[in-house]
Amino acid sequence: MEILQYLADALEGLLNLVIFRGMALNAALLMVSINTPLIIAFVLLAMGGLSRNYYRSLALAGFVVPVLISVWLWYVYTSTRYIGFAFVSDTATGLENFGISLKLGLNGISLPLYLLAGIVGMAAGFYGIYSEMERQRHYLILLLFIQGGLMGIFASIDIFFFYFFHEIALIPTFIAIAVWGGKGKRPAAMEMAVYLTLGALISLIGLLALYSGSGLKSFDILSMRAYFAEQPFSAIAQDNIFALLLFGFGILVSLWPFHSWAPRAYGAAPASVAMMHAGVLKKFGLYGLIQIAAPLLPIGANQWTGLLIWLALGNIILIGLATVGQRDLKQMIGYSSVMHMGYAFLGIACLSVIGVGGAVLMMFAHGLSVALLFLLSDCIYKRSGTCEMHELGGLCRKTPLLACLFVMAVLANAGLPGFANFWGEIGIFIGIWNFKTWLVVPAVAGILISALYGLRAARRIFFGDYSEAVQKKAGFEGMEDIRLSERLPALILVVVLLLVGFWPRVISDSLNDALQSLYPASAPTAEIADTTPENLRQLTLDLTK
Repeated sequence: MEILQYLADALEGLLNLVIFRGMALNAALLMVSINTPLIIAFVLLAMGGLSRNYYRSLALAGFVVPVLISVWLWYVYTSTRYIGFAFVSDTATGLENFGISLKLGLNGISLPLYLLAGIVGMAAGFYGIYSEMERQRHYLILLLFIQGGLMGIFASIDIFFFYFFHEIALIPTFIAIAVWGGKGKRPAAMEMAVYLTLGALISLIGLLALYSGSGLKSFDILSMRAYFAEQPFSAIAQDNIFALLLFGFGILVSLWPFHSWAPRAYGAAPASVAMMHAGVLKKFGLYGLIQIAAPLLPIGANQWTGLLIWLALGNIILIGLATVGQRDLKQMIGYSSVMHMGYAFLGIACLSVIGVGGAVLMMFAHGLSVALLFLLSDCIYKRSGTCEMHELGGLCRKTPLLACLFVMAVLANAGLPGFANFWGEIGIFIGIWNFKTWLVVPAVAGILISALYGLRAARRIFFGDYSEAVQKKAGFEGMEDIRLSERLPALILVVVLLLVGFWPRVISDSLNDALQSLYPASAPTAEIADTTPENLRQLTLDLTK
């Protein structure tokens, strides 16, 4: 026992040495996680003569390196209990005269989403590598560009690169849906491009207004926070700029009624693309509201919470009821994804540590569960040849493991205790109970709706007698259960959902520390009446204490 204790102490000392003396290395790893998939994408693009096994191996490295780095940096951050941004690096770009530099770092808010990008990206990339997709090398190139953009979004402290990396990830998404998508792929890609280009443009105007209004000539988030704490915008300016960011980011997140692009796009998208966009990229707008808009414009945020609540309820109730009416499995999952974004918006509307913290936990958990659902829906389609749920039935006899994973994904999506989604929902419920108690009623109704359409889908697809359409499917007698190339990414997502479900402190501790410096303990109720500069400054400080 003494030997084991000695070895444990030695290992702990070695880890502490790496953690506290290797900060420059950890900051460099943050850059590596972004550049690796992008560099490999360019290599695959330039070297068209690579063999299939070789480009697959290269692509796999492009997805594995970011997830390994994200797990390591999560461990270092949570072990050291940082409060602010860690692993900060500032790389010259030649655009310093415009206040643009590649400044990277992670805090307790961006860390779980950065980790989410690594995990979901790896699962989606692995599934794409072994999916037998036509023109697979080009398809993997697009996935790698998306992966690099996702890692960059949540690692950026500079607002310019925060937006820039979003565009790097978004443009390949349009192309992948238009070329490799399913039925209705081109109209879906076009509608998505129109909506998201509009949302990106509106949010860009809001971000540029922050830049020009600060007088700093810098896009650095930390510099802006310090500046606006001392010299806040007027109430009218905050009101207008926050509106631009709310609706710009809201369109990107499919806030009701700007949601119609999402179900169609996800229904037509290849599985890996749907996993990466619905699971991670769609969190860009929510993250922007939490990390940038509300802390920098607290008075404007407080003014718009009333409308945001009603729009969020549109996501939860109206889109929830529309989800119940879906007959196509992928369309149902797409509508479900839109519906659950309403809970994140409700958490943000609370403008409190518990509400916003619940929203971030919900974003993390939803990213895992919706990615899992899209992966499993593609597995079902490959075996049955259809996503029409009324044409399916009895698949559990042929595919028991696939059925088990699907039921787990449905239960996670509905917020069953034991899965990560539960903690996001409970945080949001507590936040809205302290904010506006009546909101708990429609929020709980949404959970019941989620359980209804999810469990009904599981029953129709996997249980009961074999449907006539399934029995006529070629290869029905030899239908196989979920394969290793499908099972491995699915199990990774399930394991993380369960890990955070049983031990939420792996995320919540660092998240809580970061939020306490940006949001009040409970929802603010300040009235915006006196708008003299001194009162505005004091009110801004009160709202962000």
